[in-house]
Amino acid sequence: MAAFNFTLSDPSIFILMGIPGLEAARIWISIPFSMFYFISLFENFTILFVVGKEQTLHKPMYLLFCMLALTDIGMSTSVMPKALCIFWFNLKGITVGGCFTQMFFLHVVSGMKSVILVIMAFDRYVAICNPLRYTTILTNSRIAKLGLVGLTRAVLIVLPGPLLLSRQPFCANRIIPHTYCEHIAVAKISCGDITVNRMYGLVVTFVVLGLDLMLIALSYGLIIRAILRISSKQAHQKAFSTCTTQICVILTSYASYFFSNLTHRLGQGIAPHVHIILANFYLLIPPILNPIIYGIKTKELHDKVGKYICRI
Repeated sequence: MAAFNFTLSDPSIFILMGIPGLEAARIWISIPFSMFYFISLFENFTILFVVGKEQTLHKPMYLLFCMLALTDIGMSTSVMPKALCIFWFNLKGITVGGCFTQMFFLHVVSGMKSVILVIMAFDRYVAICNPLRYTTILTNSRIAKLGLVGLTRAVLIVLPGPLLLSRQPFCANRIIPHTYCEHIAVAKISCGDITVNRMYGLVVTFVVLGLDLMLIALSYGLIIRAILRISSKQAHQKAFSTCTTQICVILTSYASYFFSNLTHRLGQGIAPHVHIILANFYLLIPPILNPIIYGIKTKELHDKVGKYICRI
C-alpha cells in the first residue's frame, strides 16, 4: 500500500486500475485474456511463417494477409502484456511517456489495419472486375508501397492525440479506470478542458474510418454488380467465395471496433467494467478469428498450413 501511495503521488506516473469493480476476480479474468492472446499470437505467426516459407504464396493477396496478421499482433501486443502484469502481479503504474507511447502505437496500428482492409477490398475488386490486368495493377511492390502510404497516413492522423493530451494538466487524480491507455480514458482524468480531445476522437472515428468504410462498400458494390452480370452459376459461386473471406474479416474488425468505441463514448448506462471488457475483446477476438477465416475460406493457404501441421 505504501508503494501504491508513493506511485500515486508521483507526477510522472499514471495508475491503470485494470477492470474497476472486478479486482477480486482479476486472476480468473486473466485466464481467458491470456489464452486468447497466446492463441492469437500462435495463429498469426503461423500465417507469417507459412506464407514466408512457401514461394507459391508470395502473391498480393497473401502479402495482405501477412500485413493484417502483423497489425493483429501489434494491436494485442501493445496492450496485453501490461494488462496481464496488472492481473497477475498488480503492477498498475505506467509512466506518462509510456502511457502516451502505448496510446500512439495502439492507434497507429489500428489505423494501419483499416487501410489494409481497404486495400484488400480493392484487391478483390481488381481480381473480379478486371482479372486480365490484375497482375499488372497489383504487384507485390505496389502492395508494399500502398502499405507504406497507409502507415504514413495512420501516423499523421494519430500523432495529434498524444500531443494534445501532453498539453493537458493532470492534477491529483492520476488513476485511469482501464487496462490500457485509451485516448478518451486518459483525457477524462485531466482537470482541463477536453472538448478538443473529444472532437478529435470523434473526427477520427467517424470521418477517417467512415471514409475507409465507404471505399470498402464502394468496392464490394462494384464487385456485386459485376458478379450479377455473370451468367454462369459456377462463376457466381467462385466469385462470391473469393470475397467471402475478406468480408468476414472486415465485419469482425469494424463491428467490434465501432461497438466498443460507441459504448465507451455514448453508453452511459453501461457498467464501466463492461466497457473495459468490450474494449479488450476488440483487441483479442479479431486476431483469433481472422487466421481461422483465412484457413477455412482460402484453400491454397489451408493446404499449406495443413502440410506443416502434418509434418509437426
